[in-house]
Amino acid sequence: MRDTRFSRRSLLAGAAAIPVFGILTRRGQAAEFSYKLATGQDPTHPVNVRAQEALDRIREATGGRLEIKLFPANQLGSDTDLLAQVRNGSVEFFNLATSILATFVPAASLPNTGFAFKDYDAVWSAMDGGLGTYVRAEIAKTPILTVSKVWDNGFRQITSSTREIRTPEDLKGFKIRVPPAPMLTSLFKALDAGAAPINFNELYSSLQTKVVEGQENPLAITATARLYEVQKSCSLTGHVWDGYWILGNKKAWQRLPEDLRQTVSRELDRSGTDQRADVAKLSLSLRESLAAKGITFVDVDRARFREALGRTSFYRDWKAKYGDAAWAHLEDVSGKLT
Repeated sequence: MRDTRFSRRSLLAGAAAIPVFGILTRRGQAAEFSYKLATGQDPTHPVNVRAQEALDRIREATGGRLEIKLFPANQLGSDTDLLAQVRNGSVEFFNLATSILATFVPAASLPNTGFAFKDYDAVWSAMDGGLGTYVRAEIAKTPILTVSKVWDNGFRQITSSTREIRTPEDLKGFKIRVPPAPMLTSLFKALDAGAAPINFNELYSSLQTKVVEGQENPLAITATARLYEVQKSCSLTGHVWDGYWILGNKKAWQRLPEDLRQTVSRELDRSGTDQRADVAKLSLSLRESLAAKGITFVDVDRARFREALGRTSFYRDWKAKYGDAAWAHLEDVSGKLT
């Protein structure tokens, strides 16, 4: 039986635990602005550890004028529910993976293109450069906007409770959970896998009850969501890099005075930089700790998977959907994708 209690021990050595129900108002006084930040991740995930640090600094820097309460672990609804809530303003801020945001802003999944980035140098060159600027502008055309630099979800890896995935051929007929994200569904269908879109809050039970055989997520998610309890192997495909955008409801954002908006973005950017470093370190250390919990790691030839994908219509189809101008921003860093 899965232990659903929240651990108060962070994955990050020496990091303070996150209060699940947010932060207290200074000296019991009501804040001038009281907002919510929702996330889907477990409280111990680096995205929440660093977010809480930013929220504490924002409260201090604004003299308590702005209080932002953190609601982790889908407390306020599934990812798709929360995306609707941040759009209508019932939640002011929401930290969402780029892959899922694409259901509302298609351009958000450009960075999730299969095997587009070989390493983090390529990722940050793109996301802190032209590609990130393009995606942020597309998001800003909607009722929401981005309020900081992109955070790191990590490179996604495939786990399984049945067969080990060693080659592209091993994916044929493999029942794999993917988030409700068109790019990831498309990628695995192109490789002949049985891709099943399922919300994150239903992932563990879907694996436990064998609705699906496997899933794909960065190692930090596999650890904090305790997926190692219901999976046996992890294939290091690194097939997609995924990030987190901290989204704000545009009207709620505009209600804040300019000085408060600057403080929010400054402190979230600072924590975003720290969180990127956290995930990079965890990507190395978690292999050892997950192996100790029974996960068998499989090193694969990523080029072989990339070549198999290239033999399908995957890249041509997505280039046609995005258009030449958008695709050019991606290929500026990834190189030619065919």
